[in-house]
Amino acid sequence: MPSSPSLDAPPERRADAPQAPDASLSHGLKQRHLSMIALGGVIGSGLFVGSGAGIAAAGPSIVVAFALSGLLVMLVMRMLGEMSAAFPSSGSFSAHAERAIGPWAGFAAGWSFWVLLCTAVGMEGIGAAKIVQGWLPGTPQWMWVALFMLVFCGANLAAVKSFGEFEFWFAALKVGAISLFLVLGALAVAGVLPGTDSPGASNLTDFLPHGSEGLVIGLLASVFAYGGLETVTIAAAESEDPVRGVANAVRTAMWRIALFYVGSMAVVVTLVPWDSKEIVTKGPYVAALDHLGIPGAGQLMNVVVLVALLSAMNANTYGSSRIAYSLVRRGMGPKALAKVSGGVPRVAVLVSSVFGFACVLLSYWRPDDVFAWLLNMIGAVILVVWIFIAVSQLVLRRRMEREPGERPAVRMWGFPWLTWVALAGMAAIFVLMARQPDTRVQLYSTGGMTLVLAAVGYVRQRARAGR
Repeated sequence: MPSSPSLDAPPERRADAPQAPDASLSHGLKQRHLSMIALGGVIGSGLFVGSGAGIAAAGPSIVVAFALSGLLVMLVMRMLGEMSAAFPSSGSFSAHAERAIGPWAGFAAGWSFWVLLCTAVGMEGIGAAKIVQGWLPGTPQWMWVALFMLVFCGANLAAVKSFGEFEFWFAALKVGAISLFLVLGALAVAGVLPGTDSPGASNLTDFLPHGSEGLVIGLLASVFAYGGLETVTIAAAESEDPVRGVANAVRTAMWRIALFYVGSMAVVVTLVPWDSKEIVTKGPYVAALDHLGIPGAGQLMNVVVLVALLSAMNANTYGSSRIAYSLVRRGMGPKALAKVSGGVPRVAVLVSSVFGFACVLLSYWRPDDVFAWLLNMIGAVILVVWIFIAVSQLVLRRRMEREPGERPAVRMWGFPWLTWVALAGMAAIFVLMARQPDTRVQLYSTGGMTLVLAAVGYVRQRARAGR
């Protein structure tokens, strides 16, 4: 495929000679960084913590819920991988949406995702602080949040290699821990783990304890547990070989999702009764290890959960700063955020971190109104982003097929039929969200924010076109 102008170039420069994508950013991420980010990126706080509520609602059918949502995520990642391999950009899906649909779409997708990531940084900081506070009672929660924010803001202000090294070791620990959990769980299920008896299928008999409604709640919980997989396509733009990095990450997505998500859910619900209160209070992984009676295993898993939360803080600080940088370079925000020094958009890192810390303060000062409103507003952003990805892939793939040149390094399966199947799946999830009182508020709040951002983006687009 012929080379293309950088998507991160300002609009007035896009018609010029082709440039290397994200030329002003450093390219310090190595293939080992990207490989481990891709591997560990699927093991997040949503899996370790949030899946407990899904199990309580869906029972053993949570395995089906994770498998169904996992299939959807695989399709989304394949679509995103195709576009990111063809057009590497730190703006990822936002830049693709601008190229395919128009600047208003890139504006809406990018800034809504930026708000999501910054808020998530604050929420993960609170979760991590609660774990440490449990080990060190009497220490103030805000102190730990502030410490974590300073550490990861500092790491992201340094060279991108610092972010890569943090994520490499975080991901290695998460992958090692969950792999060990799966091995121990499989041995226990088979009845060959010393000191344990096989539960057989005794915990799986009540497969749909709350009927289809419980399965729906579990499905919605599983969808949002997959959030964060997009980071690898953002990071790939700062790697030594963006195309190869994205291609490798996307091609291994299927077995990673099947093994880590679906496999571990199957182990948990086989070992522990789905209605055990410990699944929600302690988390499913800690509950399963405590159930096996392995000394100290539960506390060790708490360390892994802490690492998962800190890893998410690091990755979301990075992702939010790069999305903001890309948006501003494309003329969609304050120019100061695009300032790069040492290959790092340091102003964007600082602003994103400050917004994240402001979310933490709101959780203390206004937990029942402002913070709750903010959480509802970002509740369905990931689904909105997925829709932009699918629509963008439909448009860009057809454009690429009309142009002479090489085939994309990553190609969407069964195009265009599976893309339409994915869009239908997203529409179905929206319908399910509208049926549930808790998620209905999130759906409407996210929809309102998206419409406002789209309107602002469209006005800006028309104003720039009229110049």
